[in-house]
Amino acid sequence: MKRVLFYVLATSAVLLSGCQKEYEIPVITAPGTTNVEISKSVDLTFSYTAEGGYKSSALAATGGTAVIKTDGAANSTSGNIIVTFMATRQSGAGSVTITMADNNNKTGNGTAVVNVVAFPTISITANISQNTTWETGKIYILEGRIAVLSGNTLTIQPGVIVKGREGSEANATALMVARGGKLIAEGTSGLPIIFTSVSDQIVPGEIASPNLDPTINGLWGGLIILGKAPISAESEAMQIEGIPASDLNGLYGGSEATDNSGIIKYVSIRHGGANIGEGNEINGLTLGGVGSGTIIENVEIIANQDDGIEWFGGTVNVKNAIVWNAGDDAIDTDQSWAGTLDNFVVINPGDECFELDGPEGTMVAKHIIKNGSAKADNAQGLVDLDPNSNVNMDKIYFFSLKSGQDFDELPTQYTCSFTNFQATLPANTLITDFFKKGSDLFTTAVAAGARSVGADITGLQGWSWASVAGSLTGF
Repeated sequence: MKRVLFYVLATSAVLLSGCQKEYEIPVITAPGTTNVEISKSVDLTFSYTAEGGYKSSALAATGGTAVIKTDGAANSTSGNIIVTFMATRQSGAGSVTITMADNNNKTGNGTAVVNVVAFPTISITANISQNTTWETGKIYILEGRIAVLSGNTLTIQPGVIVKGREGSEANATALMVARGGKLIAEGTSGLPIIFTSVSDQIVPGEIASPNLDPTINGLWGGLIILGKAPISAESEAMQIEGIPASDLNGLYGGSEATDNSGIIKYVSIRHGGANIGEGNEINGLTLGGVGSGTIIENVEIIANQDDGIEWFGGTVNVKNAIVWNAGDDAIDTDQSWAGTLDNFVVINPGDECFELDGPEGTMVAKHIIKNGSAKADNAQGLVDLDPNSNVNMDKIYFFSLKSGQDFDELPTQYTCSFTNFQATLPANTLITDFFKKGSDLFTTAVAAGARSVGADITGLQGWSWASVAGSLTGF
């Protein structure tokens, strides 16, 4: 009887073992074909069923990189896996493949197709002769010297990248706003507007160039704004330097102190200053006779072969500015500019941190420069003045000084004010080694990190290449 019972039990065990469920392999359903722009990311949602219960997954990608953003739930029999795909800098076909394993180590896979597409690129070949908008998410190529003609407005939306074609002398590229024209270039701290060279591989959404060093200059022209405000020159209107006399859109100056040439905010201008002739280059940002109705705030000039910002008369104010690696002077004023530069940073100019010239005609006006920090580095000098310079300077801080750099003279023709200068000096040097001919009287030596004057860099962070590169450290 015992033998019969044993036989029955053993037979039942065999039968039960033979009836164990054979689980299907995991099934993964990929999303449909997805487009993503160069260097951008996109989330892809894969759905799955796994009778054996979810265990793990692995990724393979072409045309970019992929990471799991939201994984499947352990032991789940169905659900979603969300993958973030980051496209490369090259357009073309891409893919993401998920291989998923269940608790029985059975695997299945699914592949999503991703098309990496280039940003829309528009060539600009003619002057702006009607109200025009350049749109977010696009790249615009200046194929030559492009002027916004009188009576017309060019609006550049946040995040736009404008690239200048290579060229020199008469073929130097630039964007020029003629007298009576307007430029509305209002970037944001998250989406600055960038002017650069066609050699720059930067795309919308990026801040730092992926291939150009911030010392490379002269690859295109620059941004030139011209207005009808007073200038001190041979005549009421003059031809701006850097533009051939044959182009009458290059005239600037007049009698309208409150003239309005538009709005420039969160704008970075890079790698410019192309030569148009011997000793005649285009500045990063040229302001010729620009009136006080114009708003210029949060601007950055990087690696310009000539000056960073140069004013030729006018009454416009500039606030929150960075000039980094100018080939010549960082801040240059001429022809009785009558505005204010407030809160700014100068980094490593090629010649002077400040070149501040006086009137060239009968009109006399004073400008104000205040709340600035200058990292002299390899500059030839600190402040270059003429006997007839007409400027007030207040709360300026200098550091990273080297032997031979100096504040060379004080103006004598007009009453000027210089107050609250501070400087961090190299070891074993004196204030009078750098601040000469009386400028030591308003300059105080301070230890590194102990300044109480200079720029507030809070508003310069994030949107500027200088901040992203760490070049505002020490300010």
